[in-house]
Amino acid sequence: MYSTLPIRVYYEDTDAGGVVFYANYLKFFERGRTEWLRQLGVNQTDLAAKENRIFVVKGLDIRYRKPARLDDLLSIRSKVTRVGKASIDFHQVAELNGEPLCESSIQICCVDAQSLRPAALPNPLKTLLNQLQD
Repeated sequence: MYSTLPIRVYYEDTDAGGVVFYANYLKFFERGRTEWLRQLGVNQTDLAAKENRIFVVKGLDIRYRKPARLDDLLSIRSKVTRVGKASIDFHQVAELNGEPLCESSIQICCVDAQSLRPAALPNPLKTLLNQLQD
């Protein structure tokens, strides 16, 4: 099940040619994951304060297909593809009018907020994510 977040491309997101700077897709995908979790009732600030857990990017594979440009209204689509003991894998796509512009598989690791060592996902979160993965 995909979650969708609309994101407008602003001048600050583009290079001198008016094309989205490649690294900014990672920011768009981060916002997509964060807002998706928020819609599920998962607040990352609370997770850090109450569970001592934060998320870090462990790895990613990204493919650029077509450029997004200034003023485009993108749809950032996010879904969970795998849930591990201390990790979550996402598939994310930046689309313009249903056409994929950039796709990524992103591995997120849950870590202890102090030691930054891998730590198990809290059970209620893991159960919720398992219900949503494809």
